[in-house]
Amino acid sequence: MINRIFSDKELATFRRDTDGCSHVIHLNNAGAALMPNPVTQAVLEHIRLESQIGGYEASALRNTAIQQFYEQAAKLINCKPSNIAFTASATDSYTRALSSIPFLQGDIILTDNDDYISNQIQFLSCKKRFGIEIVRIKNAPGGGVDLEDLEQKLITLQPRLLAITHIPTNSGLVQPVKQIADIYKSYTQKHPGKTWYILDACQSIGQMKIDVQELRCDFLSVTGRKFLRGPRGTGFLYVSDKVLEAGLEPLFIDMRGAEWIEKDEYKQRPDAMRYEDWEFAYALVLGATKAIEYCLQIGEDKIWQEVRQLSAYIRSQLSGIDKIRVLDRGPEVGGLVTFTVTGLQPKIITDALQERKINVVPSYRNFAVIDFDEKQAQWAIRASPHYYNTVEEIDVFIDAMRGIVKSESQG
Repeated sequence: MINRIFSDKELATFRRDTDGCSHVIHLNNAGAALMPNPVTQAVLEHIRLESQIGGYEASALRNTAIQQFYEQAAKLINCKPSNIAFTASATDSYTRALSSIPFLQGDIILTDNDDYISNQIQFLSCKKRFGIEIVRIKNAPGGGVDLEDLEQKLITLQPRLLAITHIPTNSGLVQPVKQIADIYKSYTQKHPGKTWYILDACQSIGQMKIDVQELRCDFLSVTGRKFLRGPRGTGFLYVSDKVLEAGLEPLFIDMRGAEWIEKDEYKQRPDAMRYEDWEFAYALVLGATKAIEYCLQIGEDKIWQEVRQLSAYIRSQLSGIDKIRVLDRGPEVGGLVTFTVTGLQPKIITDALQERKINVVPSYRNFAVIDFDEKQAQWAIRASPHYYNTVEEIDVFIDAMRGIVKSESQG
């Protein structure tokens, strides 16, 4: 049995704040979590205000509240508001950061084997366009990056970019980012100005505490819709002072990020807003602010303890079911539980679970070619619990999986 971090009273409050808990067993928080009511209310109120007085006028009226987004996001990851740019998603953040790296032909991107599919596609696009090289760090025998290989490749290759995904979308793996930060710090002290470091925190933000001063990344890409429990269409990009002082800027900078001062000259903004676009969904900005505030009020360390316990319980229970193979491995694992079932297809499983109002999602080989090939799997089901899920809900899910496997085996 699990010793819950939150009391029954606290859990009841979380669920009362979450309308979706009355309708589904939501184990797809790594896809898009159920929003708490304060988030939904903030979005709807601003949409209503725009309909009543006009979009420009509504954002002007709520300007003070909108600026709170930068304050709260900075508080969440331990930086200054001037280091924060609002974006539409983690991929949007990542693309803006990647586009600002001054690649030259022959430059190297050093990355891990468990990167997010869109990041890998973008690297391949840069290879095709700029003639760069992609080099991947070896995995340690137990999973995750081999730190010795990372250090050796940094020193010998001196890549233009180091790109790490904190938690991949297809696995419970948590990369050892604090040790990576120490290696990167030591390397940059000896080779200043050679390499930039992008850390993808798409799956880790809202699941665990993130401190960019400790992680020493130059960019951090974040989404709002997953464990942070914000609206879809929200994210943010952390841009370090080092990046800002070096004058890096996104490839397609617009009137939000720069001022047109002469016919053939523009002046970039001094802060991270140079990575933003002029047009904003301000209702979503306000919703994202509420999501961050809600997370901070609960406490990231407590959330992380709860998520780890729930996901460990799911793994232990699934491992006892015939024909199910849990795929997660690594020095540390988090809230993404992935498994495959011998003799079944993923749609059969997801459809059967949806009939029982249980939300999970499938992942396929092309989502993470290297990882799936290493695990000799063509697909996986991903179940990702959050702190508002109950043990009873998880037991319903486990019982459902037992029934599905048994039924299909007999059929």
